Amino acid sequence: MADHNGPGQRYVLGNQAEELERLDRQAQMIERPTRLLLQAAGLTKGMRVLDLGTGLGHVARLAGELVGPTGSVTGLDQSREVLAVARERTERAAMTHVEFVDGDVTTWRSTEPFDVVVERLLLFHVADPAAAARHHMANLRRGGLFAAIEFDLGGARAEPSLALMDEGVRWVEAAFRAAGAWPRIGARLSVLLDEAGFNRISTFGVQAYFPPSDPSGIAMLAGVMRSLAPAMIRHGIATAEQLELKTLEQRLSQAVQQAGNVILTPTVVGAWGVSP
Repeated sequence: MADHNGPGQRYVLGNQAEELERLDRQAQMIERPTRLLLQAAGLTKGMRVLDLGTGLGHVARLAGELVGPTGSVTGLDQSREVLAVARERTERAAMTHVEFVDGDVTTWRSTEPFDVVVERLLLFHVADPAAAARHHMANLRRGGLFAAIEFDLGGARAEPSLALMDEGVRWVEAAFRAAGAWPRIGARLSVLLDEAGFNRISTFGVQAYFPPSDPSGIAMLAGVMRSLAPAMIRHGIATAEQLELKTLEQRLSQAVQQAGNVILTPTVVGAWGVSP
């Protein structure tokens, strides 16, 4: 989940160095479905794109590849520390057509309209997702595109079922809900865009499957649980003894190896619609 803090936003995972490292690993894991969904939505050469809640700039740079140097991308976030990292990485990549601005995604207005507004894992943390999407209709040209990419935690499980995995997913979902986030928002993106007033809405999801020999799925779950642990304990969802964070990933991996489980991570869902 990206770095988003501010009015109307509740980013429960924090901004510590360990969380930023986790975000880098997560972004790498979901880069392929993100690219696929952005291409399906219609991002192409020469477009002018706004990336909401850009965080470390992963989606902004990916959009920059898709629109090419004849297009442009503006990444919006209000964490100046994180934007400094995004700018440094983008300069290293020599992507001069990608820039970043400091602003609150729930109120920011552009002086010039964009062809496309994109967001990844922002609405997950916003108090009123439909209102946030509706707000950015004003930042689109007439007939412009709003493209949302979010997780649906309902798709996360082990196959066959694994008690330790099931319990961890339940704790994660409960912690997000206790913090006011929307852990299954991906499943409702088409409804939210319709409520926001967009037309010609399309949506589909991409599901990843990790065999027992691939630890990536377990690492993803364990990383989120570590970041959410303070919230879980604070809200009485799980105790430190139940979590056993020092051995969590090892215990999950051992259980998966012994039972031969396939791990399904949260579904990456995309939805897009056109501004009337």
